[in-house]
Order: sequence, then structure tokens, then C-alpha cells
Amino acid sequence: MANKAASKGATSKGTPATVALTQAKAAFEVHAYDHDPGAQSYGTEAAEAMGVPAERVFKTLLADVDGKLVVAVVPVSGQLDLKALAGAVGGKKAAMADPAAAERSTGYVLGGISPLGQRKKLPTVIDESALEYETVFCSAGRRGLEIELAPADLVRLTSARTAAIGRD
Repeated sequence: MANKAASKGATSKGTPATVALTQAKAAFEVHAYDHDPGAQSYGTEAAEAMGVPAERVFKTLLADVDGKLVVAVVPVSGQLDLKALAGAVGGKKAAMADPAAAERSTGYVLGGISPLGQRKKLPTVIDESALEYETVFCSAGRRGLEIELAPADLVRLTSARTAAIGRD
């Protein structure tokens, strides 16, 4: 897969996520779709708009684990298991992060938070189900824009660990 950002509707400048991928010389493709501001679930909307199974589209969530922010990347078809996330990073208790804190820390808006190109480097855990696919999708850094890339590249570029942190 080549870097096809320009051909799929990304701006010439890109987002911090696409810039990070380009600088890392990672293969990726950007997929743009018309975002509906009234959509109930950004991730489900992305999967449907792109015509791909929801299990291959991953959402980026921030959690507070023992007072520290942690990035969790799980399929949009399920939910984050907070207890499993805490265990994956050696913590005791996890709760969803305050939305404003998530936006401040990442530099992205809710519904457009990418695990790549975040303002602050945070511990990241990706659900191990991502490794079952040749490519997966995650936010490119704004609503209506997704990145398709190899899960190994996502893990490497986010310095993530993988663990069973998603649940149906």
C-alpha cells in the first residue's frame, strides 16, 4: 500500500497523523467521507461510509489510569474494557478521561482523535484483535477522515503494546 493521501481527499498539508506517517515513511491510505454531525457513533459511521466491517475500524479513546492518561485503541464494534486496560499498563483503576483533557492532551477533537501524531506521547494499548487483519482503519485526525494502515505499523509508530482490551 502506497502513501495515497492526496488521492483520497486529504488536504495538501495533512493532519498531524498523516504527517507523522509520511515522516516515518509508513505505507498508508487516507479515506475521506462526508461526516454527518448527527451521527450517533463516529466509528460506526466511518465503517458504514467506507463499506468495511466495523471490526476493522478502530476508535481511539483516552482513559485515566491511576491518575495518568492512557490511549486505548479498540474496534468500533465493541467497547473498551477499563479493567483490562488498567491491567495492561500495570494500573489498578481506570475510568474514561475527561473529554476536555483528552482534547487538550492529543490536540484533536472528540470523534477525530487519532492514535498517531498526538500532541503528547502517552502510553498506548491497542486491542490485540487488530493483529488479525492485513490492514486496519483509525482516525486520521478529523471527523470524516480515516487512515488505513498495517496494524504492525500502528503498533510500532505509537510504541503501543497489544492486549485484549476490547469487549463486545
